[in-house]
Amino acid sequence: MPDTHELTQAAYDRLKAEHEDLTTRGRVDIARKIETARELGDLSENGDYHAAKEEQGKMEGRIMHLNAILENHVIVDPTDSDEIRVGSVVEIRYEGDDDTERYLIGSIEERGSELEVMSPGSPLGSALLGKKVGDRADYETPTGARLTVEVAGIS
Repeated sequence: MPDTHELTQAAYDRLKAEHEDLTTRGRVDIARKIETARELGDLSENGDYHAAKEEQGKMEGRIMHLNAILENHVIVDPTDSDEIRVGSVVEIRYEGDDDTERYLIGSIEERGSELEVMSPGSPLGSALLGKKVGDRADYETPTGARLTVEVAGIS
């Protein structure tokens, strides 16, 4: 069974619009570039042709990735809970530190704001899920260090 992708409504709308753009305008633009490059002659030494074909491959890969996300998604609303969920913006403070850091918990596809995105599958991200303001979360870093953070805010 394919992985389910948890997305906020805003991220879903943005990905759906990107998919629509790539499958319509994007494919037409690439086809024009390839046709224009073909008209230049010998394809074996035609840099424009090879660049356009490479661009086409990257775009088709992105379309396939978007298809997988859009076909297997769940819309989440982080505002209907006082717990950290996918889509929450969390403010944390490391034990022994006075400064706080803010992250958006979610898929890299949620990016688009000024905040860094933290995967809910990362050690810290999974430790934070379900926590409330004032709760502490312990997690182990990839290097084996054990760290503790306090949830200072959720929005």
